[in-house]
Amino acid sequence: MSRTINRSPQDSPQAAQQGESVLSHGLKQRHLSMIALGGVIGAGLFVGSGVGIAAAGPAIVLLFVATGALVMLIMRMLGEMSAARPSTGSFSVHAEEELGSWAGATSGWMYWLMLCAGVAAEATAAGTIMHTWVSFIPAYGWVAIFMVFFCASNLTAVKNFGEFEFWFAAIKVTTIIAFLALGVLGILGVFGDAPGTSHLTGHGGFFPTGAAGLAAGLLTTISGFAGLETVTIAAAESDNPSRNVARAVRTAVWRIAVFYIGSMAVVVTLVPWNNPKVATEGPYVTVLDRLGIPAAGTIMQIVVLLALLSAMNANIYGSSRMAYSLVHRGQGPRFLGKVTRGVPAAAVVASCLFGFAAVIAGIVWPTTVFAWLLNIAGCSVLVVWSIVCLTQLKMRRRLEREAPELLSVRMWGFPYLSWVTFAAILGVFAVMAASADGRQQLAGTAVVVAVLAGAGHLKQRRDQRAAVTD
Repeated sequence: MSRTINRSPQDSPQAAQQGESVLSHGLKQRHLSMIALGGVIGAGLFVGSGVGIAAAGPAIVLLFVATGALVMLIMRMLGEMSAARPSTGSFSVHAEEELGSWAGATSGWMYWLMLCAGVAAEATAAGTIMHTWVSFIPAYGWVAIFMVFFCASNLTAVKNFGEFEFWFAAIKVTTIIAFLALGVLGILGVFGDAPGTSHLTGHGGFFPTGAAGLAAGLLTTISGFAGLETVTIAAAESDNPSRNVARAVRTAVWRIAVFYIGSMAVVVTLVPWNNPKVATEGPYVTVLDRLGIPAAGTIMQIVVLLALLSAMNANIYGSSRMAYSLVHRGQGPRFLGKVTRGVPAAAVVASCLFGFAAVIAGIVWPTTVFAWLLNIAGCSVLVVWSIVCLTQLKMRRRLEREAPELLSVRMWGFPYLSWVTFAAILGVFAVMAASADGRQQLAGTAVVVAVLAGAGHLKQRRDQRAAVTD
């Protein structure tokens, strides 16, 4: 027995005929392409990747190859589903349609939590940078300024968000390309002696920290790719959702993989992996200093600030749209569904307020509440990806039966690669369970997942009873 495809409000012809509030469609193809690139290229690459290098050594390159392959498969599945059935709720809507309300609620609210926690972390880091430049305004004062500014910008037309992200992402992409070009010249000996393979094989070898280092580095590399899914959410507000999301997914993933893998290869070739500056100041600054680039630290600090603000802007957008979609499916408080001039204003404000509350928690309870929130957010992307795999496996078979013409993007090697991807995610969970910190993250995440899945299951049963009564 086939299921009826449910549409998000903006995809429903009945909603438009009845004059109900729907989201606008102000994003263009160029916006989506840059959202896909810029949403995942943040401070995690420019600074946070140094922690992964310090943990795994030169083998970080192999970890990014493996993680990049995993993300490429996940995005291919998302692209297949979103091109066939564009929706603001993206994977959350598809999960609810295929697996039930429990899956839609779990994946949607876990993703919302991850993005809001990201807003808090990014705002805090950006405020700290600005405080070092303009010290008479405290860091939390800068946080408040950024929150108000990006909340206001997200309350205006969606095309304004698209323009912000387009230029933010353009700056980040230009920086990475310039870094890769300078790095290749440095490897060739243009800026001094060519390092050869001395840093790859010396200092303990290519795998200097063994399996434990690889496990620690793996979690860092995965978190670096979190947020790429936002492009499938944004596609529903573009002029041609199916075509645009297909193009964005096809081109963005391999570019991002090249940026990450290329950057890590340049870093571990040019500087020793155990150089303390790699973790403390960031790999980009360390390499540029090694090449003798003037004012490298200041240049990268500006780029990192822009990367933080870009990710903050994208996370506010993504979290507000996910909340809007969940509410319109009966998975949250109704007041969050209010739309003003094509923008889910209530959801934008709520996401910003939650993010600011998390910032306050980071000041008042940094080692308890805030640490707990970040731990859960770190696992959220793995929960979402696992549900995406199960959803795609079921949705693909149904589309092949009912509407094969909608499969403009197809997952490679279906169903085998879908199952391989799911098994790989389970493997990451197993790696996490092998460490004390990982088990703590898993335990907190399991509690939240159980609550969300339970609430979604109860709603599903209520809906079934109501359908029988009607």
